[in-house]
Amino acid sequence: MRITADSPHVQCSERLTAFGGLLALVKFLDLIGFEKLFAEHYLDPRREPKLGSYRMMLGILMLLFIGFQRLGQLAYIRTDAMVCGILRVPMLPAVSTFWRYLTSLTINQSTSLLKLGAALRGRVWELCGYAPRRVTVNIDTTVSTVYGAIEGSRKGHNMKHRGKKGLRPVLCFLAETREYLCGTQRKGETLKSEEVGRQIRQFRKLLPSSVREVRVHGDGECIGWESVKACLDNGFLFTFGKGRCEPPFAEKGWYRHGEHEYNECVYQPLGWEQPCRFVAMRIRKDKRGDRQLKLVENYVYRVFATNERARPQKVIEDYDQRADVENLIGEAQREGVLAIPSKRFQAHHAFFQVVMLAYNLWRWMKLLAGHAEQRALEGQEVDPRLRVTMPDHTIRIARLKMLYVAAKIRFHANRDQVCYSHHEQRAAGLIHFLDYMDARRREAA
Repeated sequence: MRITADSPHVQCSERLTAFGGLLALVKFLDLIGFEKLFAEHYLDPRREPKLGSYRMMLGILMLLFIGFQRLGQLAYIRTDAMVCGILRVPMLPAVSTFWRYLTSLTINQSTSLLKLGAALRGRVWELCGYAPRRVTVNIDTTVSTVYGAIEGSRKGHNMKHRGKKGLRPVLCFLAETREYLCGTQRKGETLKSEEVGRQIRQFRKLLPSSVREVRVHGDGECIGWESVKACLDNGFLFTFGKGRCEPPFAEKGWYRHGEHEYNECVYQPLGWEQPCRFVAMRIRKDKRGDRQLKLVENYVYRVFATNERARPQKVIEDYDQRADVENLIGEAQREGVLAIPSKRFQAHHAFFQVVMLAYNLWRWMKLLAGHAEQRALEGQEVDPRLRVTMPDHTIRIARLKMLYVAAKIRFHANRDQVCYSHHEQRAAGLIHFLDYMDARRREAA
């Protein structure tokens, strides 16, 4: 093959798509029964679009799944053969149609999307044979900086854009599968323990029945009697970073483990209905020259409220695993959490859940792809070039490996076919994953 500046260029009549991996999404949605669960759990808004709520929501989900964050970017895929074929239309509706549908969504649709996500989670875990008895939920917040008159925006804690208005969503992630459990779009105010308590009380009904024990980890913004009471009422183990309370630790109680010292006490902060266990780590600061006096206290303290019974160093070691939630929030931000599609707060509230549902679809597909690889390797020896290896990568890399695979759509034997090139290195792994999902679909039937 030889391509030069003198190579001729022409047009062809065949239908081509840059998003050949969307076929895997279609098979995955059929495998988990997405349309049926959507009809059971989703609450239709007052606006009745011609395509129906399912295809309108599927169009927005595909936009986010592809990697676009703004509804206006639907114009770039409006005539894509794969997208139009999935939605069964010759051309996608105008962007304003999707915009009007989004602005018609309210908090009711946001709540129904959470219930839909819980039903899908149970189905995916069942397909993967994943039934953990214990999970860890990490709670954290982020800031969406806004410009203009956006309903609900406030000036608050915004490290990157000080003094700017923003929204402050809260997100809860499962540490084991790295998927989104629940959360909500919030006004740009500091998170209160009452709001954390409301999130914690949702965990039981959003988790599959196999889960018996839940551990909750949160930073100092989450601590408060309401959040602690919610954990106690539901029988959850919790570890929260210290807020404004100052528990007294006995000087004789400090003991050394490794390089640092640890202590614990039982203390009842002001406004709490009962005392709670507090554990602490103190870290000696580096000495600054020979003039440092030995009698001057030179420590940095880390204090946590918890109801776990393990030794303080073990409690703090487990809590430090929560640092990975920052990576998950950064990934969610790149998926569209920071996008502000409308001036209406209720539209943001619903769009936030749509974004996180698209985020979870990637997580669940990666989980299923990992199960497919494990199942293949257990039975026989598989060529490494045929493996998808999606679980090892972030969503951005997974798109490059599985979604952005060019394909040709042709009509043959009285049906449409999706054809991948023999010369495409990623096609072999994608076809292996498609064959696996076809086999699972036949088993379900």
